[in-house]
Amino acid sequence: MKYILCVLVGYFLGALSCSIILSKAKYLMDIRRDGSGNAGATNMARVHGMGAGLLTLGGDMLKTALAGGIGWLLAGRPGLITACAACLIGHCWPVYYRFKGGKGVSVAVMIALLLDWKMLLILAVIFFGVFALSRRVSLCSVISALCFTPVYLLCGNPRDGGLALCIATAVVVIFCHRSNIRRLLRGEEQPFVPGKKR
Repeated sequence: MKYILCVLVGYFLGALSCSIILSKAKYLMDIRRDGSGNAGATNMARVHGMGAGLLTLGGDMLKTALAGGIGWLLAGRPGLITACAACLIGHCWPVYYRFKGGKGVSVAVMIALLLDWKMLLILAVIFFGVFALSRRVSLCSVISALCFTPVYLLCGNPRDGGLALCIATAVVVIFCHRSNIRRLLRGEEQPFVPGKKR
C-alpha cells in the first residue's frame, strides 16, 4: 500500500505542468501551441524569456522534490525512488493535459540532486560545456541523459533502486527527445535563443 501511494502521489504531482499552468495564468495562452510546442522550461524561455523558463524549471524541480519527500516519509529511500519515477512519468505524460507534457529534463535535474549532489554538479558541467560548444539545449539534454547512469556510478553510489531510477530517467529523457535527435542528425535543430520563438 505504501508503494502504491508513492506511485499515485508521484504521478499526480508530476502531472502538474508548471509551464502550462504559468502560460495560461500569466500569458493567457497554452505553451504547447507556441514555439516548439513542448510543455517544458526550454520552450517557456524560448517564447517568454529566461525568467519564465527559470520559473518553470524551479516549479518542476519543486514538485519532484515534494514527490520524493513524501515518498521518503512513506517508505524511505525505496519510496523516494518510486515516487520520483512516477513523477517523471506524470511530467512527460500528464493525465490532466491529454498526456502531452514535458521532456523530463527538469524532473531529471531534481532526481540527480536527490540521489547525489555531486552527480548533479558533474552533469551540470557536462550540460553547460556542451551548450557552450553547440548552443543547442536538446543536444545538451541528450548527452547529459547518456551520462546520467555512468556519473551515478562514478560518484560511488549503490547499485540499488537508485541505479534503476537513473537508467529509467535516461531512457525516458532520450525517448522524449527523439524528434530533436532526428533534427540534430539532419542538421536542422535550431540554437537556443531566449525570448525568440523557434
